[in-house]
Amino acid sequence: MKDLEGLYLELCMSGVFRGVLDKPLLSHLSDYFAEGVTRSEKIKAYASFVSEIYKNGGSLTDLVCRLVFEDENVYVRKRAHGGKCDANILFAVERELAVFRRLAALTPKDFARDLGVDYVSPFSSHDVDIAAEYETRIRDIDKHGYGIFSSYPMFRLNSERELVPIVSADRTTIDKFVGYENERSRVINNTLAFVEGRPAANTLLCGDAGTGKSSTVKAVANLFFDRGVRLIELRKDQLSNLPYVMGKVSENPLKFIIFIDDLSFNSNDDNFSMLKAALEGSASAKADNAVIYATSNRRHIVKESFADREGGDVHRNDTMQENLSLSERFGLVVLFQKPNKQLYLDIVHELAERRGIKTPREELDIKAEAFALRRGNRSARCAEQFVESLL
Repeated sequence: MKDLEGLYLELCMSGVFRGVLDKPLLSHLSDYFAEGVTRSEKIKAYASFVSEIYKNGGSLTDLVCRLVFEDENVYVRKRAHGGKCDANILFAVERELAVFRRLAALTPKDFARDLGVDYVSPFSSHDVDIAAEYETRIRDIDKHGYGIFSSYPMFRLNSERELVPIVSADRTTIDKFVGYENERSRVINNTLAFVEGRPAANTLLCGDAGTGKSSTVKAVANLFFDRGVRLIELRKDQLSNLPYVMGKVSENPLKFIIFIDDLSFNSNDDNFSMLKAALEGSASAKADNAVIYATSNRRHIVKESFADREGGDVHRNDTMQENLSLSERFGLVVLFQKPNKQLYLDIVHELAERRGIKTPREELDIKAEAFALRRGNRSARCAEQFVESLL
């Protein structure tokens, strides 16, 4: 019979992986072993413990491993930057990982015996050498990362200026696209250079709406996730936080795409200068392990009115050129134009085939063209919406 309380007390002595103890799973375990707890309260604490396992897929082992791998502690930060750890820290890491291995291997029967009952809510578990897996991830930390970056591909900045994972992030992949192969290959090749440590350009994907610009950026981030690429999405109104974000990731071993979607400015927009500084390599708004990818429906990102052209600026031409040239500060500009009739129909045919639609091609073409006319234009998005409508 396993000594569950003894195991819990060993967990409580964790010094390196202290952050894991603050997670809900371990909080419920703490309630289970709380001093003076009644049997019914213990059963409720176990139910909460199992509920947390269910929320995360149903495997205690997988959840414990994820919590350990995501923990941002003094040891992983030292290793990430090539530093040496004190011998006492190394001993503590070895000891604590062995305790977490025992926690991850617990079974429902262990708790049933401890509670003195025949049945408890089941969960899955198995034995795994957490220490060996942890060391493997440390050796390839430029691919796996640490902290929240170890498990999620995409992040956003919340109102408290914290980088938080996008739990329901777009999982689209490159192979799901039809058409625009040349445009996407330019973005892929630039990202590959970035991953391999070669010069890579800040990139603007511009052109017509519905052509897949944003989806391309997210698909490329997913493509290179296993090679250490993470995406951080910033809204245009968050660009004042760009130096802060760059500072947060500058010492991280991973590579980051700072993604700004649907970018456009008015000529007096304060965020204009912040992005301009980042694109020009200002030290305060730049990190060697980050590139900026932006999308815009406009080739010239700064909106310009006739009043701007006539305006009262003494050096009006200089001001106009500064505004119009922001897009030129991106090292790579990829133009996504709305498809002609043939490309639009090619996209429809491919998507229809993938979804098992058996409509004769001639009939499909007529319906697809009618659908595009009702929408007012042809686009890759329009083709996808048409095929979805057939389903």
